[in-house]
Amino acid sequence: MNEMTNHTSTSRTPNPAETTDVFAAVTEQPKHGFFNRLYTGTGAIDVIGKRRMWYLITAAIILISLGSILFRGFNFGIDFEGGSRIQFPAQGASTSQVEEVYRSAIGSDPVSVQTVGSGGNATILIRSEALSREQVDALNNALFTKFQPKGKDGNPSRAAISASDVSETWGSQITRKALIALAVFLVLVAVYIAVRFEPHMAIAALAALVFDVTVTAGVYSLVGFEVSPATVIGILTILGFSLYDSVVVFDKVEENTRGILHLNRRTYGEQANLAVNQTLMRSINTALIGILPIVGLMVIAVWMLGVGTLKDLALVQLVGLLVGTYSSIFFATPLLVSIKERWGPVARHTDKVKAKRAGVASARAGVEAERRATAATGRGYGDEPRRSREPGQAPRPGARPSGKRQKRRN
Repeated sequence: MNEMTNHTSTSRTPNPAETTDVFAAVTEQPKHGFFNRLYTGTGAIDVIGKRRMWYLITAAIILISLGSILFRGFNFGIDFEGGSRIQFPAQGASTSQVEEVYRSAIGSDPVSVQTVGSGGNATILIRSEALSREQVDALNNALFTKFQPKGKDGNPSRAAISASDVSETWGSQITRKALIALAVFLVLVAVYIAVRFEPHMAIAALAALVFDVTVTAGVYSLVGFEVSPATVIGILTILGFSLYDSVVVFDKVEENTRGILHLNRRTYGEQANLAVNQTLMRSINTALIGILPIVGLMVIAVWMLGVGTLKDLALVQLVGLLVGTYSSIFFATPLLVSIKERWGPVARHTDKVKAKRAGVASARAGVEAERRATAATGRGYGDEPRRSREPGQAPRPGARPSGKRQKRRN
């Protein structure tokens, strides 16, 4: 009888340092700085994930604006409230001197006195409440006596002083036409975005435009800027910029989310957040490029030309540009994601992706538990100790033969 040597397998205890978390290795991303990720558009700002915070900030801005509009009101210019306008060549006259002459002749302060133009073409523009013919004549005599304005022939002339009345009816007509133009603009915007993209994007874009108008009006009310026809023109201008910025972001959102319902790796909101980050630097650069000429216009209008109309137009464009940039990034796109994830296929897809990630997280926890058990005991998390076989019991599948075995003799 020959004895066969019983070979037993020996298992090496795994080194904890050699144990690799597969899930962590797959999901770990290279770390970059904030400005690097901001420039490359790889997710420097979690706009969508923190959209509740942006909603609170947006709501606070709207409440402040509405409160100022309701309690402070607007500083309407003469074009809306009506009044009188007197203008004559400056020829060295200062605004403070003109205010004193007006006060002594009329007995009250003018609404505004400003220098329009520069050099030899500079003129003094007086805006006041509606004056009677007697008051206008008294003011003209006082101005002519004090400043001796010269006519076209170079000699002092009363004809160099011009006076005109502005009816508040004209201002109401401007307001009505501006509201009609705004309504038509919003309708056309809604139709275009609904056809070009989808109705949900049209709703988000219109909400952003309403936010822009409300906040711009609130800033004018809060600071006390004079509301003039140039203000109305400026508001229509900034709506165009805000719409342009929103369309750029929505176009990237549509590109990133195309076919998203057939994939289970990322949600609609995550792809939209990637789109916001990818277009963020473009929006910032566009805003900066737009602000520079506006600031230049304000400098030229105030310090060089003294044109009040240009100043009002520059102010409303500056405010609207900043507000429009904010709304297109931090309000329009988060609102779009909230609408899409509220119901419909996008909402079901988001729940599906989150459920899958929960399963992956559970599997990752199991792998980590097995790694810790192996490091602590030298035995795998699912390994069981060897048990002796009962008499007459069949060997386990894959077990090696052990003990002695009789060899058939001839």
